[in-house]
Amino acid sequence: MNRKLQPLQGRLLISEPSLRDFYFSKSVVLLVEHTTEEGTFGLIVNKPIHLKLNEVVKDFPEIDFPLYLGGPVHPERLFYIHTLGDQIPGSINIFGDLYWGGEIKKIMELIDLKLVSPSQVRFFIGYSGWDAGQLNKEMGENSWIVTQATQNCVLADNAETLWANTLKKLGNDYAIWANFPTDPILN
Repeated sequence: MNRKLQPLQGRLLISEPSLRDFYFSKSVVLLVEHTTEEGTFGLIVNKPIHLKLNEVVKDFPEIDFPLYLGGPVHPERLFYIHTLGDQIPGSINIFGDLYWGGEIKKIMELIDLKLVSPSQVRFFIGYSGWDAGQLNKEMGENSWIVTQATQNCVLADNAETLWANTLKKLGNDYAIWANFPTDPILN
């Protein structure tokens, strides 16, 4: 069924239960960019971290927006997706009304003026990246399932249950994985 979907910009990668990597175990990754020549840029959308944005980014307005672990590449850098479109100069459309990047000063200004809510923007530390051909190799090793993304899914409030809920929506073949223990040896 979904194994036939190929990785493309705006799709989700769902890690298979056998993927035990610290970053990618039970992860849902939004593919922000994907080309066969350049590789893939994605953000893990279901791993909130317990730090405030202004604790990580100097001079950021004090807000109570969640901060997420985007992946292992450049963990010292901030990335963000949003639904603000043209309000943020330089932002790039991923799909529908979902964008990434753009002028950070404009985002900070809108947040400071309380014109942006947490449902409109999500911040990440680091990103997930694959060199050209690397993701296809991992797909061949059955590390990932590809499925369609929706804005509601990507910006969901229930990030901690997103992996399991997404698997359940993929049907009976995958729903059983949703209950897979974090450490099967302890089962």
